[in-house]
Amino acid sequence: MKNLYLIGGGGHCKSCIDVIEQMAEYQILGIFDIENNIGKDVLGYEIIGTDSEISEYIKDDNYFLITIGQIKDPSPRVKLFNLNLNFATIISPRAYVSKHASVGAGSIVMHDALVNAGATIGLNCIINSKALIEHDAVVGDHCHISTACVINGNCSIGEKTFIGSNTTLKNGNEVVANSIVSYGRTYE
Repeated sequence: MKNLYLIGGGGHCKSCIDVIEQMAEYQILGIFDIENNIGKDVLGYEIIGTDSEISEYIKDDNYFLITIGQIKDPSPRVKLFNLNLNFATIISPRAYVSKHASVGAGSIVMHDALVNAGATIGLNCIINSKALIEHDAVVGDHCHISTACVINGNCSIGEKTFIGSNTTLKNGNEVVANSIVSYGRTYE
């Protein structure tokens, strides 16, 4: 199994751990979080240091995943991604990603998500549980597509965008970069 370190120990980290454990491809060796949490654990995995200590763990055979969630501000995830670490791409065994789709480094596709043929997921994205990314849709870098979203065919989502839970984008819609799309909306 490959060595994996997680960056961020909050609620999103718990969801990521569950996906990673189901994969049986990576062994989680520790979590980086805020100083006050060092020595605590998240679902049995120890918080071993802060972001400033990540460089001590950079080795060719060590992988990293940013497990900080993203709603209003993608900058913490973007800043960490710019450290140019060896980022894992995590795909739940309960998700379906077409062999004709692509998922960028540092991204996670959570349980029961579906990424269809011709879809492109950028770098450092969260495709949350039960999200549907339909054919030929493009999700830019550093985006969070929330639970149960439906991104229909040929949609384009600009980088650093958050799409709220249960949102539906009609075929061919474009969402500009740095947007926050509220929960439960349908965009025609």
